[in-house]
Amino acid sequence: MPKVSTILVQFIKEKGCTKVFGIPGKPISPLILAMEAEGVDFVLARHEGGAGYMATGYAMQNQSLGVAIGTSGPGGTNMITAAAQAAAFHAPVLFITGHPPLAMSGKALGQDSSMFGTDLVELFKPVTKFSAKVESKEMLRQLLQHAEEQALTGSKGPVHLSIPLDILMSEVEPFEFAVPAHDDVISGNIGRAIEALDEAERPLMLLGKGAHLSQSYDSIQELAERWQIPVITTPGGKAAFVETHPLSLGALGLGGTEASAAYVKDRESDLLVVVGSKLSDMSTVGLTAGGEPRKVIHFDWHADFVGKTLESDTIFVQGDAKVNLKYLLEQANHPEVPALDLRAYTEKETAQPAEPEPGRLSAVRTVKVLRDLLPHEAVVYGDDGSHSFYTIKHFTTHVAGTFRFDDVFGAMGNGIGLAIGAKVARPDESIVCFTGDGCLFMHGTEIGTAVDEGANMLFVVFNNEMLDMVDKGMKNNLGFSAGSRYTKGVNVTQFAESMGATGFCCSTEAEIAEAYAASKKVTGPVVIEVLVNKEEWPPTIGR
Repeated sequence: MPKVSTILVQFIKEKGCTKVFGIPGKPISPLILAMEAEGVDFVLARHEGGAGYMATGYAMQNQSLGVAIGTSGPGGTNMITAAAQAAAFHAPVLFITGHPPLAMSGKALGQDSSMFGTDLVELFKPVTKFSAKVESKEMLRQLLQHAEEQALTGSKGPVHLSIPLDILMSEVEPFEFAVPAHDDVISGNIGRAIEALDEAERPLMLLGKGAHLSQSYDSIQELAERWQIPVITTPGGKAAFVETHPLSLGALGLGGTEASAAYVKDRESDLLVVVGSKLSDMSTVGLTAGGEPRKVIHFDWHADFVGKTLESDTIFVQGDAKVNLKYLLEQANHPEVPALDLRAYTEKETAQPAEPEPGRLSAVRTVKVLRDLLPHEAVVYGDDGSHSFYTIKHFTTHVAGTFRFDDVFGAMGNGIGLAIGAKVARPDESIVCFTGDGCLFMHGTEIGTAVDEGANMLFVVFNNEMLDMVDKGMKNNLGFSAGSRYTKGVNVTQFAESMGATGFCCSTEAEIAEAYAASKKVTGPVVIEVLVNKEEWPPTIGR
Protein backbone atom coordinates (compact mmCIF):
# COMPACT_ATOMS: atom_id res chain seq x y z
CA MET A 1 0.00 0.00 0.00
CA PRO A 2 1.22 3.56 -0.67
CA LYS A 3 2.23 5.85 2.14
CA VAL A 4 0.33 9.00 3.04
CA SER A 5 3.26 11.05 1.72
CA THR A 6 2.92 9.38 -1.70
CA ILE A 7 -0.85 9.95 -1.80
CA LEU A 8 -0.29 13.63 -0.99
CA VAL A 9 2.19 14.06 -3.82
CA GLN A 10 -0.11 12.26 -6.25
CA PHE A 11 -2.89 14.64 -5.22
CA ILE A 12 -0.65 17.66 -5.81
CA LYS A 13 0.37 16.32 -9.20
CA GLU A 14 -3.22 15.61 -10.28
CA LYS A 15 -4.18 19.21 -9.51
CA GLY A 16 -1.71 20.47 -12.11
CA CYS A 17 1.09 21.43 -9.74
CA THR A 18 4.51 20.22 -10.90
CA LYS A 19 6.66 22.44 -8.67
CA VAL A 20 6.54 22.64 -4.87
CA PHE A 21 8.38 25.36 -2.97
CA GLY A 22 9.85 25.01 0.49
CA ILE A 23 12.69 24.25 2.87
CA PRO A 24 13.24 20.71 4.19
CA GLY A 25 13.18 19.49 7.76
CA LYS A 26 12.84 16.10 9.44
CA PRO A 27 9.02 16.10 9.83
CA ILE A 28 8.47 16.76 6.10
CA SER A 29 11.33 14.71 4.67
CA PRO A 30 9.01 11.85 3.63
CA LEU A 31 7.07 14.33 1.50
CA ILE A 32 10.20 15.54 -0.30
CA LEU A 33 11.33 11.96 -0.92
CA ALA A 34 7.90 11.14 -2.34
CA MET A 35 8.17 14.11 -4.71
CA GLU A 36 11.47 12.74 -5.95
CA ALA A 37 9.84 9.37 -6.65
CA GLU A 38 6.69 10.80 -8.26
CA GLY A 39 8.35 13.35 -10.57
CA VAL A 40 7.31 16.54 -8.79
CA ASP A 41 10.12 19.08 -8.54
CA PHE A 42 11.02 20.44 -5.12
CA VAL A 43 12.21 24.05 -5.38
CA LEU A 44 14.56 24.83 -2.51
CA ALA A 45 13.79 28.32 -1.26
CA ARG A 46 16.01 30.51 0.92
CA HIS A 47 13.27 31.23 3.47
CA GLU A 48 9.90 29.62 4.12
CA GLY A 49 8.21 32.99 3.62
CA GLY A 50 9.84 33.22 0.21
CA ALA A 51 8.58 29.71 -0.56
CA GLY A 52 5.05 30.85 0.27
CA TYR A 53 5.34 33.88 -2.00
CA MET A 54 6.70 31.73 -4.84
CA ALA A 55 3.84 29.26 -4.45
CA THR A 56 1.44 32.22 -4.59
CA GLY A 57 3.01 33.57 -7.79
CA TYR A 58 2.92 30.06 -9.25
CA ALA A 59 -0.79 29.74 -8.47
CA MET A 60 -1.64 33.18 -9.86
CA GLN A 61 0.29 32.81 -13.11
CA ASN A 62 -0.63 29.16 -13.68
CA GLN A 63 -4.30 29.56 -12.65
CA SER A 64 -3.97 26.38 -10.58
CA LEU A 65 -3.03 25.13 -7.15
CA GLY A 66 0.28 26.27 -5.66
CA VAL A 67 2.02 24.38 -2.85
CA ALA A 68 4.48 25.51 -0.19
CA ILE A 69 5.93 23.29 2.52
CA GLY A 70 7.83 24.05 5.70
CA THR A 71 8.97 22.09 8.69
CA SER A 72 7.33 22.19 12.11
CA GLY A 73 7.59 25.12 14.51
CA PRO A 74 9.52 28.03 12.97
CA GLY A 75 9.26 26.59 9.46
CA GLY A 76 5.51 27.05 9.73
CA THR A 77 5.54 30.41 11.48
CA ASN A 78 7.87 31.74 8.78
CA MET A 79 5.14 31.04 6.20
CA ILE A 80 2.28 32.79 7.98
CA THR A 81 2.94 36.20 6.40
CA ALA A 82 3.06 34.56 2.97
CA ALA A 83 -0.28 32.88 3.70
CA ALA A 84 -1.78 36.26 4.60
CA GLN A 85 -0.44 37.69 1.34
CA ALA A 86 -1.91 34.76 -0.60
CA ALA A 87 -5.24 35.47 1.10
CA ALA A 88 -5.06 39.10 -0.05
CA PHE A 89 -4.66 37.87 -3.64
CA HIS A 90 -7.24 35.07 -3.20
CA ALA A 91 -4.53 32.73 -4.47
CA PRO A 92 -5.22 28.98 -4.14
CA VAL A 93 -2.14 27.89 -2.20
CA LEU A 94 -1.85 24.74 -0.10
CA PHE A 95 0.51 25.33 2.82
CA ILE A 96 1.75 22.05 4.30
CA THR A 97 3.64 22.14 7.59
CA GLY A 98 5.44 19.36 9.42
CA HIS A 99 4.51 18.12 12.85
CA PRO A 100 6.34 15.86 15.33
CA PRO A 101 5.01 12.30 15.56
CA LEU A 102 1.49 12.27 16.94
CA ALA A 103 2.45 9.61 19.48
CA MET A 104 4.90 12.07 21.11
CA SER A 105 2.39 14.89 21.61
CA GLY A 106 2.56 16.41 25.07
CA LYS A 107 6.27 15.75 25.54
CA ALA A 108 8.92 18.46 25.43
CA LEU A 109 9.87 18.56 21.75
CA GLY A 110 12.05 20.75 19.59
CA GLN A 111 10.13 22.79 17.00
CA ASP A 112 6.82 21.50 18.33
CA SER A 113 3.79 22.41 16.20
CA SER A 114 1.17 20.88 18.46
CA MET A 115 -1.14 22.55 20.98
CA PHE A 116 1.70 22.14 23.48
CA GLY A 117 4.07 24.25 21.37
CA THR A 118 3.49 26.69 18.51
CA ASP A 119 0.02 25.56 17.52
CA LEU A 120 0.32 26.02 13.76
CA VAL A 121 -3.27 24.96 13.06
CA GLU A 122 -4.53 27.84 15.19
CA LEU A 123 -1.90 30.32 13.95
CA PHE A 124 -2.84 29.72 10.31
CA LYS A 125 -6.60 30.04 10.84
CA PRO A 126 -6.87 33.86 10.58
CA VAL A 127 -4.90 33.96 7.31
CA THR A 128 -6.36 30.95 5.47
CA LYS A 129 -9.78 29.70 4.44
CA PHE A 130 -9.16 26.37 6.17
CA SER A 131 -6.52 25.08 8.61
CA ALA A 132 -6.48 21.58 10.10
CA LYS A 133 -4.25 18.81 11.42
CA VAL A 134 -4.35 15.34 9.88
CA GLU A 135 -4.75 13.35 13.06
CA SER A 136 -5.21 9.97 11.41
CA LYS A 137 -4.61 8.47 7.99
CA GLU A 138 -8.34 7.78 7.74
CA MET A 139 -8.98 11.54 7.77
CA LEU A 140 -6.71 12.24 4.81
CA ARG A 141 -9.28 11.87 2.03
CA GLN A 142 -11.89 14.13 3.63
CA LEU A 143 -9.39 16.79 4.66
CA LEU A 144 -7.81 16.89 1.20
CA GLN A 145 -11.23 17.21 -0.40
CA HIS A 146 -12.26 20.02 1.92
CA ALA A 147 -8.93 21.84 1.49
CA GLU A 148 -9.26 21.64 -2.28
CA GLU A 149 -12.85 22.91 -2.23
CA GLN A 150 -11.87 25.89 -0.11
CA ALA A 151 -8.75 26.69 -2.16
CA LEU A 152 -10.10 26.32 -5.68
CA THR A 153 -13.80 27.17 -5.61
CA GLY A 154 -15.69 30.37 -4.86
CA SER A 155 -13.45 33.28 -4.03
CA LYS A 156 -10.45 30.93 -3.77
CA GLY A 157 -7.64 31.35 -1.28
CA PRO A 158 -4.94 29.63 0.79
CA VAL A 159 -5.46 26.57 2.99
CA HIS A 160 -3.23 24.81 5.50
CA LEU A 161 -2.66 21.21 6.59
CA SER A 162 -0.39 20.20 9.46
CA ILE A 163 0.71 16.57 9.08
CA PRO A 164 2.53 14.59 11.81
CA LEU A 165 5.60 12.63 10.78
CA ASP A 166 4.18 9.24 11.77
CA ILE A 167 1.03 9.92 9.75
CA LEU A 168 3.09 10.87 6.68
CA MET A 169 5.01 7.59 6.94
CA SER A 170 1.98 5.38 7.51
CA GLU A 171 0.46 3.23 4.76
CA VAL A 172 -3.05 3.91 3.53
CA GLU A 173 -5.52 2.35 1.14
CA PRO A 174 -5.35 4.24 -2.18
CA PHE A 175 -8.42 6.27 -3.12
CA GLU A 176 -9.69 8.44 -5.94
CA PHE A 177 -9.51 12.18 -5.45
CA ALA A 178 -12.88 13.88 -5.39
CA VAL A 179 -13.85 16.59 -7.87
CA PRO A 180 -14.97 19.68 -5.93
CA ALA A 181 -18.62 20.61 -6.33
CA HIS A 182 -19.03 23.87 -8.19
CA ASP A 183 -21.89 25.97 -9.48
CA ASP A 184 -21.77 29.23 -11.46
CA VAL A 185 -24.32 31.09 -9.37
CA ILE A 186 -26.04 34.11 -10.93
CA SER A 187 -26.85 36.98 -8.58
CA GLY A 188 -30.50 37.84 -8.08
CA ASN A 189 -29.66 41.53 -8.43
CA ILE A 190 -28.70 41.51 -12.12
CA GLY A 191 -32.03 43.07 -13.13
CA ARG A 192 -31.60 45.92 -10.65
CA ALA A 193 -28.04 46.45 -11.89
CA ILE A 194 -29.21 46.74 -15.52
CA GLU A 195 -31.88 49.28 -14.51
CA ALA A 196 -29.29 51.34 -12.65
CA LEU A 197 -26.95 51.28 -15.65
CA ASP A 198 -29.72 52.35 -18.03
CA GLU A 199 -30.78 55.22 -15.77
CA ALA A 200 -27.29 56.55 -15.06
CA GLU A 201 -26.17 59.77 -16.73
CA ARG A 202 -22.66 59.96 -15.27
CA PRO A 203 -21.53 56.40 -14.51
CA LEU A 204 -17.99 55.53 -13.47
CA MET A 205 -16.31 52.13 -13.11
CA LEU A 206 -13.72 51.20 -10.46
CA LEU A 207 -11.74 47.94 -10.79
CA GLY A 208 -9.89 46.17 -7.99
CA LYS A 209 -7.80 43.02 -7.61
CA GLY A 210 -10.96 40.93 -7.92
CA ALA A 211 -11.12 41.83 -11.60
CA HIS A 212 -7.82 39.96 -12.00
CA LEU A 213 -9.08 37.08 -9.87
CA SER A 214 -12.12 36.57 -12.09
CA GLN A 215 -10.18 37.16 -15.34
CA SER A 216 -13.19 39.20 -16.46
CA TYR A 217 -11.22 41.55 -18.72
CA ASP A 218 -13.30 41.08 -21.89
CA SER A 219 -16.64 41.50 -20.11
CA ILE A 220 -15.41 44.60 -18.30
CA GLN A 221 -14.35 46.17 -21.58
CA GLU A 222 -17.67 45.31 -23.23
CA LEU A 223 -19.62 46.80 -20.30
CA ALA A 224 -17.58 50.01 -20.45
CA GLU A 225 -18.01 50.34 -24.21
CA ARG A 226 -21.74 49.59 -24.34
CA TRP A 227 -22.62 52.14 -21.67
CA GLN A 228 -19.62 54.43 -22.39
CA ILE A 229 -18.37 54.30 -18.79
CA PRO A 230 -15.03 55.86 -17.87
CA VAL A 231 -12.82 53.35 -16.06
CA ILE A 232 -10.49 53.88 -13.12
CA THR A 233 -8.61 51.24 -11.16
CA THR A 234 -7.35 50.79 -7.64
CA PRO A 235 -3.57 50.30 -7.34
CA GLY A 236 -4.17 46.54 -7.15
CA GLY A 237 -6.60 46.66 -10.07
CA LYS A 238 -4.13 48.26 -12.48
CA ALA A 239 -4.08 46.44 -15.84
CA ALA A 240 -7.56 44.99 -15.35
CA PHE A 241 -8.49 47.49 -18.08
CA VAL A 242 -6.05 48.43 -20.82
CA GLU A 243 -4.80 51.95 -20.12
CA THR A 244 -4.46 52.80 -23.80
CA HIS A 245 -8.24 52.43 -24.18
CA PRO A 246 -10.04 55.78 -24.77
CA LEU A 247 -12.29 55.14 -21.74
CA SER A 248 -9.37 54.60 -19.36
CA LEU A 249 -8.53 57.28 -16.82
CA GLY A 250 -5.80 55.18 -15.21
CA ALA A 251 -5.48 54.49 -11.51
CA LEU A 252 -7.09 56.37 -8.66
CA GLY A 253 -5.84 56.59 -5.11
CA LEU A 254 -2.17 56.15 -4.24
CA GLY A 255 -0.19 56.36 -7.46
CA GLY A 256 -3.26 57.68 -9.24
CA THR A 257 -3.16 59.73 -12.41
CA GLU A 258 -4.01 63.40 -12.83
CA ALA A 259 -6.74 62.32 -15.24
CA SER A 260 -8.60 60.17 -12.71
CA ALA A 261 -8.23 62.73 -9.92
CA ALA A 262 -9.49 65.58 -12.11
CA TYR A 263 -12.42 63.56 -13.44
CA VAL A 264 -13.81 62.51 -10.05
CA LYS A 265 -13.36 66.06 -8.76
CA ASP A 266 -15.12 67.70 -11.71
CA ARG A 267 -17.97 65.26 -12.25
CA GLU A 268 -20.11 63.89 -9.46
CA SER A 269 -20.95 60.34 -10.46
CA ASP A 270 -24.56 59.19 -10.16
CA LEU A 271 -23.48 55.53 -10.43
CA LEU A 272 -20.24 53.82 -9.42
CA VAL A 273 -19.71 50.30 -10.76
CA VAL A 274 -17.21 48.48 -8.52
CA VAL A 275 -15.67 45.19 -9.62
CA GLY A 276 -13.68 43.23 -7.04
CA SER A 277 -12.55 45.85 -4.53
CA LYS A 278 -12.93 46.17 -0.76
CA LEU A 279 -12.72 49.96 -1.24
CA SER A 280 -9.94 50.23 1.34
CA ASP A 281 -8.30 53.51 2.34
CA MET A 282 -5.40 52.62 0.01
CA SER A 283 -7.77 52.47 -2.96
CA THR A 284 -10.27 55.27 -2.41
CA VAL A 285 -8.05 58.31 -1.94
CA GLY A 286 -9.83 61.11 -3.80
CA LEU A 287 -12.82 58.95 -4.76
CA THR A 288 -15.34 61.30 -3.16
CA ALA A 289 -13.60 64.54 -4.15
CA GLY A 290 -16.68 65.47 -6.17
CA GLY A 291 -19.11 63.93 -3.72
CA GLU A 292 -20.27 60.38 -3.05
CA PRO A 293 -21.98 58.59 -5.93
CA ARG A 294 -25.74 58.37 -5.59
CA LYS A 295 -25.75 54.65 -6.27
CA VAL A 296 -23.20 51.79 -6.34
CA ILE A 297 -23.26 48.44 -8.13
CA HIS A 298 -20.73 46.26 -6.31
CA PHE A 299 -19.55 42.98 -7.89
CA ASP A 300 -17.80 40.82 -5.29
CA TRP A 301 -17.75 37.38 -3.71
CA HIS A 302 -18.24 38.53 -0.14
CA ALA A 303 -20.42 41.16 1.50
CA ASP A 304 -17.87 41.79 4.29
CA PHE A 305 -17.00 45.31 3.16
CA VAL A 306 -19.83 46.08 0.74
CA GLY A 307 -21.67 49.28 1.68
CA LYS A 308 -19.26 50.15 4.48
CA THR A 309 -16.89 52.63 2.82
CA LEU A 310 -19.52 54.54 0.85
CA GLU A 311 -22.96 55.41 2.25
CA SER A 312 -24.52 55.30 -1.22
CA ASP A 313 -27.45 53.03 -2.07
CA THR A 314 -25.67 49.81 -3.01
CA ILE A 315 -26.74 46.98 -5.31
CA PHE A 316 -24.68 43.93 -4.32
CA VAL A 317 -23.98 41.51 -7.17
CA GLN A 318 -22.59 38.50 -5.34
CA GLY A 319 -20.53 35.78 -6.95
CA ASP A 320 -17.94 35.43 -9.67
CA ALA A 321 -17.66 38.76 -11.51
CA LYS A 322 -16.96 37.11 -14.86
CA VAL A 323 -20.08 34.95 -14.65
CA ASN A 324 -22.33 37.80 -13.49
CA LEU A 325 -20.96 40.33 -15.96
CA LYS A 326 -21.42 37.91 -18.85
CA TYR A 327 -25.02 37.25 -17.81
CA LEU A 328 -25.73 40.96 -17.37
CA LEU A 329 -24.43 41.67 -20.87
CA GLU A 330 -26.60 38.88 -22.30
CA GLN A 331 -29.73 40.17 -20.58
CA ALA A 332 -29.30 43.89 -21.19
CA ASN A 333 -30.87 45.56 -24.21
CA HIS A 334 -29.23 48.95 -24.02
CA PRO A 335 -29.52 51.50 -26.84
CA GLU A 336 -26.33 52.76 -28.43
CA VAL A 337 -24.66 55.49 -26.38
CA PRO A 338 -22.70 58.35 -27.99
CA ALA A 339 -18.95 57.94 -27.64
CA LEU A 340 -17.51 59.70 -24.62
CA ASP A 341 -14.53 62.00 -25.19
CA LEU A 342 -12.15 62.01 -22.21
CA ARG A 343 -9.22 63.70 -23.94
CA ALA A 344 -9.66 66.86 -21.88
CA TYR A 345 -8.63 64.75 -18.89
CA THR A 346 -6.29 62.14 -20.34
CA GLU A 347 -4.08 64.67 -22.10
CA LYS A 348 -3.28 66.39 -18.80
CA GLU A 349 0.14 65.81 -17.29
CA THR A 350 0.96 68.33 -14.60
CA ALA A 351 3.72 66.46 -12.76
CA GLN A 352 6.93 68.45 -12.62
CA PRO A 353 10.25 66.66 -13.21
CA ALA A 354 12.27 65.95 -10.08
CA GLU A 355 15.33 68.00 -9.28
CA PRO A 356 18.43 66.19 -10.56
CA GLU A 357 20.64 64.51 -7.97
CA PRO A 358 24.31 63.74 -8.79
CA GLY A 359 24.83 60.11 -9.74
CA ARG A 360 21.13 59.32 -9.52
CA LEU A 361 18.10 59.18 -11.82
CA SER A 362 14.51 60.23 -11.29
CA ALA A 363 12.24 57.29 -10.40
CA VAL A 364 9.61 58.72 -12.76
CA ARG A 365 12.05 58.68 -15.66
CA THR A 366 13.20 55.18 -14.68
CA VAL A 367 9.65 53.85 -14.95
CA LYS A 368 9.05 55.59 -18.28
CA VAL A 369 12.31 54.27 -19.74
CA LEU A 370 11.39 50.75 -18.64
CA ARG A 371 7.98 51.11 -20.26
CA ASP A 372 9.64 51.96 -23.56
CA LEU A 373 12.01 48.98 -23.26
CA LEU A 374 9.82 46.16 -21.99
CA PRO A 375 7.49 44.26 -24.33
CA HIS A 376 3.81 45.10 -23.89
CA GLU A 377 2.98 41.50 -22.94
CA ALA A 378 5.55 41.36 -20.11
CA VAL A 379 3.88 40.69 -16.76
CA VAL A 380 5.23 42.99 -14.05
CA TYR A 381 4.96 41.99 -10.42
CA GLY A 382 5.23 45.09 -8.27
CA ASP A 383 6.67 44.78 -4.79
CA ASP A 384 5.38 46.97 -1.96
CA GLY A 385 6.99 50.38 -1.89
CA SER A 386 7.26 53.71 -3.67
CA HIS A 387 8.66 52.05 -6.79
CA SER A 388 5.30 50.34 -7.44
CA PHE A 389 3.30 53.52 -6.95
CA TYR A 390 5.56 55.31 -9.45
CA THR A 391 4.81 52.35 -11.73
CA ILE A 392 1.06 52.58 -11.15
CA LYS A 393 1.09 56.21 -12.22
CA HIS A 394 3.61 56.24 -15.05
CA PHE A 395 3.83 52.68 -16.50
CA THR A 396 1.07 52.47 -19.10
CA THR A 397 -0.38 48.99 -19.59
CA HIS A 398 -1.15 47.84 -23.12
CA VAL A 399 -2.33 44.28 -22.38
CA ALA A 400 -4.86 43.27 -19.74
CA GLY A 401 -3.50 41.31 -16.78
CA THR A 402 0.11 42.49 -17.14
CA PHE A 403 0.54 44.14 -13.73
CA ARG A 404 0.01 42.45 -10.38
CA PHE A 405 0.25 44.25 -7.06
CA ASP A 406 -1.39 44.20 -3.65
CA ASP A 407 -2.22 47.52 -2.05
CA VAL A 408 -4.05 46.14 1.00
CA PHE A 409 -1.95 43.62 2.97
CA GLY A 410 1.26 44.76 1.30
CA ALA A 411 4.08 42.58 2.66
CA MET A 412 7.45 43.97 1.65
CA GLY A 413 9.46 41.54 -0.46
CA ASN A 414 6.45 39.55 -1.65
CA GLY A 415 6.89 40.67 -5.27
CA ILE A 416 10.29 38.97 -5.52
CA GLY A 417 8.88 35.56 -4.66
CA LEU A 418 5.69 36.11 -6.66
CA ALA A 419 7.67 36.87 -9.81
CA ILE A 420 9.93 33.84 -9.37
CA GLY A 421 6.96 31.54 -8.83
CA ALA A 422 5.24 33.02 -11.87
CA LYS A 423 8.31 32.45 -14.02
CA VAL A 424 8.70 28.88 -12.79
CA ALA A 425 5.05 28.28 -13.69
CA ARG A 426 5.33 29.89 -17.12
CA PRO A 427 8.99 29.75 -18.23
CA ASP A 428 8.18 30.95 -21.77
CA GLU A 429 6.42 34.13 -20.61
CA SER A 430 8.16 37.44 -19.95
CA ILE A 431 8.09 38.00 -16.17
CA VAL A 432 9.56 41.08 -14.51
CA CYS A 433 9.80 42.16 -10.87
CA PHE A 434 9.96 45.81 -9.81
CA THR A 435 11.28 46.00 -6.26
CA GLY A 436 13.20 48.30 -3.95
CA ASP A 437 16.25 48.07 -1.74
CA GLY A 438 14.06 47.82 1.38
CA CYS A 439 12.18 44.84 -0.05
CA LEU A 440 15.47 43.33 -1.22
CA PHE A 441 16.79 43.35 2.35
CA MET A 442 13.79 41.23 3.36
CA HIS A 443 13.58 38.57 0.65
CA GLY A 444 16.28 39.36 -1.89
CA THR A 445 18.07 36.07 -1.25
CA GLU A 446 15.33 34.35 -3.24
CA ILE A 447 17.16 35.63 -6.32
CA GLY A 448 19.45 32.70 -5.53
CA THR A 449 16.44 30.41 -5.96
CA ALA A 450 15.80 31.96 -9.37
CA VAL A 451 19.46 31.23 -10.24
CA ASP A 452 19.10 27.58 -9.21
CA GLU A 453 15.95 27.29 -11.32
CA GLY A 454 17.62 28.84 -14.36
CA ALA A 455 14.84 31.40 -14.54
CA ASN A 456 15.40 33.84 -17.42
CA MET A 457 13.73 36.79 -15.76
CA LEU A 458 14.40 40.41 -14.90
CA PHE A 459 14.51 42.11 -11.51
CA VAL A 460 14.66 45.91 -11.42
CA VAL A 461 15.72 47.28 -8.04
CA PHE A 462 15.01 50.95 -7.30
CA ASN A 463 17.77 51.79 -4.83
CA ASN A 464 17.55 55.02 -2.82
CA GLU A 465 19.03 53.65 0.42
CA MET A 466 15.88 54.14 2.47
CA LEU A 467 12.34 53.04 3.20
CA ASP A 468 10.98 55.72 0.93
CA MET A 469 7.23 55.65 1.60
CA VAL A 470 7.79 55.84 5.34
CA ASP A 471 10.48 58.50 4.98
CA LYS A 472 8.40 60.80 2.79
CA GLY A 473 5.22 60.13 4.75
CA MET A 474 6.92 61.28 7.95
CA LYS A 475 8.35 64.35 6.25
CA ASN A 476 4.98 65.27 4.79
CA ASN A 477 3.10 64.88 8.07
CA LEU A 478 5.74 65.78 10.67
CA GLY A 479 8.27 67.86 8.79
CA PHE A 480 11.06 65.36 9.48
CA SER A 481 11.77 61.63 9.29
CA ALA A 482 13.35 59.17 11.71
CA GLY A 483 14.40 55.53 11.45
CA SER A 484 13.74 55.30 7.73
CA ARG A 485 17.19 55.71 6.15
CA TYR A 486 19.97 53.15 6.11
CA THR A 487 23.36 54.25 7.43
CA LYS A 488 24.89 51.94 4.87
CA GLY A 489 22.82 50.89 1.86
CA VAL A 490 23.18 47.74 -0.19
CA ASN A 491 25.29 47.32 -3.31
CA VAL A 492 22.58 45.53 -5.22
CA THR A 493 24.73 44.54 -8.15
CA GLN A 494 27.35 42.85 -5.96
CA PHE A 495 24.60 41.23 -3.90
CA ALA A 496 23.00 39.76 -7.04
CA GLU A 497 26.31 38.57 -8.44
CA SER A 498 27.21 36.89 -5.13
CA MET A 499 24.28 34.53 -5.72
CA GLY A 500 25.10 33.83 -9.36
CA ALA A 501 22.79 36.33 -11.05
CA THR A 502 23.97 38.87 -13.62
CA GLY A 503 23.94 42.40 -12.25
CA PHE A 504 24.04 45.89 -13.76
CA CYS A 505 24.23 49.18 -11.89
CA CYS A 506 22.63 52.16 -13.65
CA SER A 507 22.25 55.84 -12.89
CA THR A 508 21.30 57.18 -16.34
CA GLU A 509 18.64 56.40 -18.93
CA ALA A 510 21.30 55.30 -21.40
CA GLU A 511 22.78 52.83 -18.88
CA ILE A 512 19.34 51.28 -18.29
CA ALA A 513 18.87 50.82 -22.04
CA GLU A 514 22.34 49.29 -22.36
CA ALA A 515 21.75 46.96 -19.43
CA TYR A 516 18.42 45.81 -20.82
CA ALA A 517 19.96 45.12 -24.23
CA ALA A 518 22.75 43.13 -22.56
CA SER A 519 20.23 41.18 -20.44
CA LYS A 520 18.73 39.62 -23.56
CA LYS A 521 22.01 37.83 -24.19
CA VAL A 522 22.24 36.42 -20.66
CA THR A 523 21.03 33.03 -19.44
CA GLY A 524 19.47 33.09 -16.00
CA PRO A 525 18.12 35.94 -13.86
CA VAL A 526 19.30 39.50 -14.45
CA VAL A 527 19.21 42.24 -11.81
CA ILE A 528 19.22 45.87 -12.97
CA GLU A 529 19.97 48.18 -10.09
CA VAL A 530 18.89 51.77 -10.66
CA LEU A 531 20.27 54.41 -8.31
CA VAL A 532 17.18 56.60 -7.98
CA ASN A 533 16.78 60.03 -6.40
CA LYS A 534 16.61 60.16 -2.64
CA GLU A 535 14.59 63.34 -2.34
CA GLU A 536 12.01 62.75 -5.08
CA TRP A 537 8.45 62.78 -3.73
CA PRO A 538 6.51 59.60 -4.55
CA PRO A 539 2.81 59.70 -5.54
CA THR A 540 1.75 58.29 -2.15
CA ILE A 541 1.21 61.42 -0.08
CA GLY A 542 -2.57 61.64 -0.53
CA ARG A 543 -3.35 59.06 2.15
